[in-house]
Amino acid sequence: MSESAALDPAQPKAPELSELFTAFLGVSLSGFGGVLPWARRMLVEQRRWMGEQEFAEVLALCQFVPGPNIVNLSVIVGARFQGLMGAVAAFLGLVAVPVVIMMACGALYARYGELEALRGALAGLAAAAAGLIVAMAAKLAAPLVREREIPALLFALAAFAAVGILRLPLYWAVLVLAPMSVALAWWRLK
Repeated sequence: MSESAALDPAQPKAPELSELFTAFLGVSLSGFGGVLPWARRMLVEQRRWMGEQEFAEVLALCQFVPGPNIVNLSVIVGARFQGLMGAVAAFLGLVAVPVVIMMACGALYARYGELEALRGALAGLAAAAAGLIVAMAAKLAAPLVREREIPALLFALAAFAAVGILRLPLYWAVLVLAPMSVALAWWRLK
């Protein structure tokens, strides 16, 4: 966070370590199988720690580096506001309780996994998680549509078509589309 942003009364104050922990704990307990929509809602809409554009840029970075996107996001946000300890607090808030819950769920699944009712419940959870991801994608695309960012929309559609429809490996889509999109953005800034 820049010094001028820290002095601007319109900007929210940097969250404390406990706030980072509890915010990401709330995110992790809000979803099952896909919490990025909840993270976006918490960071952009509820706590206003980030703007829409800033969230989209950080998420793009999180998708580019290795590891789960939500874990990368928690580390980046925590580090941005409170340095190394903020990254640790946000990370622990995100993963500590869910790890314990999933260990218990794993033990229960090992014991009762053959029950048909359990399979139906898991299928329902998968559908709900897919719906949340589609909703987040729509929210991320909304500013691009509003600002008529046609090239960005075309790259997003090309990535979706390559990976989602043609079933090409993600790394091929990234290797081809990332340099093209960076080159186009650089050319447009000239």
